[in-house]
Amino acid sequence: MNYVLRFLLTLCLIFSLFLSGCQKHSSPSPLKRTEFILGTTVTLALYDTQDESLLDVAFERIKELEDILSMNKAGTLIDEVNAHAGDHPQVVDEKTFRLIEKGLYYGELTEGAFDITIGPLVELWHIGFEDARVPEPSEIKDTLPLIDYRKVKLDAAASTVFLPTSGMCLDLGGIAKGYVADEIAELLKEKGVQNAIINLGGNVYALGEKGEGIPFTVGVQNPFDPRGAIIGKLQLTNQSAVTSGIYERYLEVNGHKYHHLLNPQTGYPFENELAGVTIISKASIDGDALSTSVFALGLEKGLAFVNKLEDVEAIFITKDKEVIVSSHLLSSFTLTDLTFSLVPLD
Repeated sequence: MNYVLRFLLTLCLIFSLFLSGCQKHSSPSPLKRTEFILGTTVTLALYDTQDESLLDVAFERIKELEDILSMNKAGTLIDEVNAHAGDHPQVVDEKTFRLIEKGLYYGELTEGAFDITIGPLVELWHIGFEDARVPEPSEIKDTLPLIDYRKVKLDAAASTVFLPTSGMCLDLGGIAKGYVADEIAELLKEKGVQNAIINLGGNVYALGEKGEGIPFTVGVQNPFDPRGAIIGKLQLTNQSAVTSGIYERYLEVNGHKYHHLLNPQTGYPFENELAGVTIISKASIDGDALSTSVFALGLEKGLAFVNKLEDVEAIFITKDKEVIVSSHLLSSFTLTDLTFSLVPLD
């Protein structure tokens, strides 16, 4: 009997040691927090720390950036720039100056398809808000002369921004979330975080890896469904994925949907064969600007444009539910919704 009891005790000890060993080598759940900021749902997930104070610091920085960059909040720095349009230049901090400079660079690169002076047109339609409406053609005609990125005057020595015509209005919504994602990634790295997911309402930055040698897996948004529905999965390491599409915000009038991606040249939403574009890049600020720009160009021109850029890849989804993936992404993308079809490049 003593031998049996000793055997059982030994067996229990071995089993308990086995469990403790497993626990040491298993990855803990990520430290995660979600808040509503920047007009969207923001989620941060840290994979190599359980220090809550790091989330406090990161979210505080996001709120600080919102108070600088938003045109939908009174008293922000961008609001001050817009308020003084046609009057005098506005001093801005160095980082905001560089962000506006980057926005103008993408205006030049895309020949105006991306234009950070689109603010008056955005305000006119106000898609995504309760008072959204289809403007009268005369209103659009009167607004279009206010939109031209080439008119913005920057003075690097004085760190000022000047909108020379009264009524001009900067809207950094097409680039700000990418900028914020990059800022938070740098902040976390400075604090010693090596592995994290930064999700700013669809602007996703994968910092590091999920586990040793294991990339993060993120979903590619279904452009026909609300945010969160996906058509496939993508593996990312130290990369950003940003999606622009018709699902995000739209106004429906008499059965016609007007999405929020507005053409600076016509004043109306872009019309082409695309339902959504996802851009994969090293910097989220680039992906943010390019997702709008590439959508504007359409499939053929958009793909040719992406192919000319270094370290940038794209996933195109057409209104016919065809998925076209740039060549370097084929090994890391998996189609999961079989109502869509993966179309090979010619």
